[in-house]
Amino acid sequence: MASLRDIKSRITATQKMGKITKAMQMVSASKMSRAEQNAKAFVPYMDKIQEVTASIALGSKDATHPMLTTRPVKKTGYLVITSDRGLAGSYNSNILRQVFQTVKERHKSNDEFAIIAVGRVGRDFFKKNGMNVVLDIVGLPDQPNFAEIKDIASKTVGMFSDGTLDEIHIYYSHYVNAIRQDVTEKKLLPLTDISSSNKLTSYEFEPSAEEILEVLLPQYAESLIYGSLLDSKASEHAARMTAMSSATDNANEIIRALSLSYNRARQAAITQEITEIVGGAAALE
Repeated sequence: MASLRDIKSRITATQKMGKITKAMQMVSASKMSRAEQNAKAFVPYMDKIQEVTASIALGSKDATHPMLTTRPVKKTGYLVITSDRGLAGSYNSNILRQVFQTVKERHKSNDEFAIIAVGRVGRDFFKKNGMNVVLDIVGLPDQPNFAEIKDIASKTVGMFSDGTLDEIHIYYSHYVNAIRQDVTEKKLLPLTDISSSNKLTSYEFEPSAEEILEVLLPQYAESLIYGSLLDSKASEHAARMTAMSSATDNANEIIRALSLSYNRARQAAITQEITEIVGGAAALE
């Protein structure tokens, strides 16, 4: 049986750990609130640019662009968004597991695919497993702006435009609510999944649909990446908040169990001392 000093030491250490996890939970809750606002604020812009793009791409018979055209797939790109830090429950592992399984099922060699990693956890995982990481970015802030991901977004779109990649899929964690985040896969390029809007807004454009699409489509693809990143950040903070809440609850449960053991051991020690005193007194009589 552990001594009273050992039990007391474990209680003190667990209490300190509980305070840390509680503080991390509160910080993540605050960050999640801001990240959720950022993700929701981006939705109207995303809806409008999709509406305009669909109106031009689908409304004009003469509008053509390489980003709208499916071509034979020789090499596939996977843009994977993870976090830079752990302690977020299954947030990273769910995404990485799905991407890893997908790659193993679809491809027989590293020459058939390329990984574009956003986040240190994803980058380290793919490199450790010997997978082809061609681009990566780490150290993004908790509330990223578009300028901070502009470079990797432009390079990703450029790799499709110059023929390095024939299609690109994006994997991230979609924020549903504070306790639910779903791993989501979207086909980023080519833009064959642009749906027409039911809105009655009509657009007049000049000089030509091709020239407008030349500028608009890369911006639209980059916006898809940025929107997914904002969504993923909200999911990350929500997952970390939930994980730290569970860790705090577990710490409190351990403290209760240790306190019970401590009180029992102390009572046993007191009883033993009383028994020895009584026995000693009886021996002197």
